[in-house]
Amino acid sequence: MHLFELVIAMLLAIIVLHFIARKLNLPPAVALLAGGTLLAFIPGLPQIHLDPALVLVIFLPPLLMDGAWFIPFAQLRKHILGVGSLAIGAVIFTTVVVAVVTHWLFPALPWAACAALGAIVAPPDAVSARAVLQQVHLPKRPAILLEGESLLNDATGLVLFRFAVAAGVTGAFSAVEAVQSFAILAIGGAVVGAVIAGIWVKLAKHLKDEYLIIAASCLTAWASYLAGEMLHVSGVIACVVAGLICGWYQHVVFSAAVRMRGTSFWTVMIFLMEAMVFMLIGSSLRGVLERVGGFGVIVEQMAVPILLILLALTLARFAWVFGGDLIAAGLNRMGWKTCTPLGAKCSTVISWAGMRGVVTLAVALSVPENFPGRDFMLVTAFAVILGTVVIQGMTLGQVIRWADLKEHEADRARMTMSQAEASMAQAQAVVVQKLAYDEDGKLVHPQLLERYSKRAVISVEYAADKESFTPRLHAHFDLILAAVAAGRAELIRLHRAGEIDDHTLHELERDLDLEELSAISAKA
Repeated sequence: MHLFELVIAMLLAIIVLHFIARKLNLPPAVALLAGGTLLAFIPGLPQIHLDPALVLVIFLPPLLMDGAWFIPFAQLRKHILGVGSLAIGAVIFTTVVVAVVTHWLFPALPWAACAALGAIVAPPDAVSARAVLQQVHLPKRPAILLEGESLLNDATGLVLFRFAVAAGVTGAFSAVEAVQSFAILAIGGAVVGAVIAGIWVKLAKHLKDEYLIIAASCLTAWASYLAGEMLHVSGVIACVVAGLICGWYQHVVFSAAVRMRGTSFWTVMIFLMEAMVFMLIGSSLRGVLERVGGFGVIVEQMAVPILLILLALTLARFAWVFGGDLIAAGLNRMGWKTCTPLGAKCSTVISWAGMRGVVTLAVALSVPENFPGRDFMLVTAFAVILGTVVIQGMTLGQVIRWADLKEHEADRARMTMSQAEASMAQAQAVVVQKLAYDEDGKLVHPQLLERYSKRAVISVEYAADKESFTPRLHAHFDLILAAVAAGRAELIRLHRAGEIDDHTLHELERDLDLEELSAISAKA
């Protein structure tokens, strides 16, 4: 009962903290971390002890699935080398740098423990990256690099961590075996994810009930992750691959009703899960402090090493990104045009977007009790999360505005949205013109024919001259929204006066809602 009350209190706090963050123009992640920390120290509330395996299996699959489901697949495939460089190369490089710095600070600490700490703090977090990137606007290339990295780098970090812990326990390590294991985990995870996604596509095509389709779609995230872990391959890769495939096919297997209702449900669920993650991270601080002996012990014995490690992993990311960009620039000058350099400003933005989150904390909590340096690892993990989310999260927007990045010509779509809309309207007009007449050639749908023909003409004219048409377009949809509001007021009056029953109210209200959403979307 106390746990349930605590969950309700956290949900209420999420709403309040998001409202405060919006009013103060702060990243919600920062407000939620602060709120969770304050919640942890309220007298009388039960202390939260996170089970790392449970935290990962509850939160990680749906958040990974959400990112993979909506990521632009064509852009991901186009920039897969850059994504792989960040998701694999940057994580390995950062792990090595942090391990070297940690061993320099604590020579008595075994190399395996130093490497484990590096693997814990190396991968930026998908949830933290999404929470910050949703508040800013980036051109397609840096956006896809950061999104793709956050989806795939957890697999690299988890593999490195497992090998480091195994080396610390057994005293043996083989680089060749590590590479082979990573390949097996990645390929096996991809196969499992593809199989689960194939099953989902078949189910979505044959399930007639939209609620069953939505439920099956949600379960796909956990099914792919758990299946991968049960088969001893990468559950992270399985979940990401399943999300990519499901996101590609959802456009042809979902009906309009499933897409609208499913997207609404999924958006709210992901919002609550992301917010709960940051609240749980903040609320775990109390347990971390009690384990190491209090805040004073951290300040006296750990503060300087932690700051140096935080600086090292930040500089390591800068070094990797800028180093890779220099190599790309050299290859580009040598004639390999596929390696287009990012440039100094874009490299700075990507280097600064290295927020850590729940995976770092969960992995740190999973370190065996008797493992060397466990307490320091736990405190460092929490400090890295707090430092990167607060410092980088609060300043990333300013860095992006300073960079003033422009869309690269090669990443621009061949058609604008208005041109695509004109093409779609013309295709609709052709079909209506064919079916507007009966078998005897008599016009039986004159209003539809006029409506779709006029829409096709206007769409083409708008695509050619958006600036002059935009005020008229806004006025048009403002009038529709005013008419919807008048209809809604009359509908409510009829219901309150007892002229119509609840069934009629709900049916007509749904029609007005769809009309209003359509007008708002078209105006935007």
